[in-house]
Amino acid sequence: MSIVTFVESDHVAVITLNRPEARNAINPDMANALGAAIDRLEGDPNLRVGVLAATITEPRPVFCAGNDLRSVDGEQGEQSITPRGGFAGLINYPRTKPIVAAVDGLATSGGCEIVLACDLVVATMRSSFAVAEIRWDLAALAGGVIRLPRLLGRATAMDMILTGQPISAERAYQLGLVSTLTEGDVLAAAMERATIIAGFHPDTIKINLETAHKAATLHEDELWEANAHAADLIFNSPNFKAGLTAFAQRDRSAARQ
Repeated sequence: MSIVTFVESDHVAVITLNRPEARNAINPDMANALGAAIDRLEGDPNLRVGVLAATITEPRPVFCAGNDLRSVDGEQGEQSITPRGGFAGLINYPRTKPIVAAVDGLATSGGCEIVLACDLVVATMRSSFAVAEIRWDLAALAGGVIRLPRLLGRATAMDMILTGQPISAERAYQLGLVSTLTEGDVLAAAMERATIIAGFHPDTIKINLETAHKAATLHEDELWEANAHAADLIFNSPNFKAGLTAFAQRDRSAARQ
């Protein structure tokens, strides 16, 4: 069985971490496989959205335990990286298509940082999130120390980073890390969100995603420039004009009823 599986469903690619015997920990082979899956998602014009899931085991479900420290060479440093995507082949990947994380169980250390690199997060109530690197005299350098303070605020982020303790899915939802909570099938819930997104034109998805991503890194003046650029692309696109026509037709139909 592949350690990362790839299944297409209409315009959605379901990418699954499939190393449950190692709690889906990331080793070099898995990083390369996940990076290749993201390449495939990005390179296929028929695909508009990715869903990142994981094969888990009971009774202690783990979405991803992070970096497999057995694969780290003390002399050469981090090995589970790819030139294009960074850690796990995903963390720094310059994506143009959104990814919905479908989290069931614990997402810890690099596993949490993988979640932070996604765009929407759907999680079960039994899930939890942690950056536990400090317990091993390490730091969450695959995005945790950068993205957590921006996303959750300084107080909670510092508590997570400096104690290594997890937060519950409900707490993560309250703070904005998780966008959808479910008590049912997490993959079905994630597919529901992905299918909605995939129903829009790929150019429109790309413009919205890229502009929103810039909000995390640019100053406000630069953001307004990026916003103006996005507006030019949107308002001058045939998709926008077609959308206006469709809206006008719907409005006229409603008025006649």
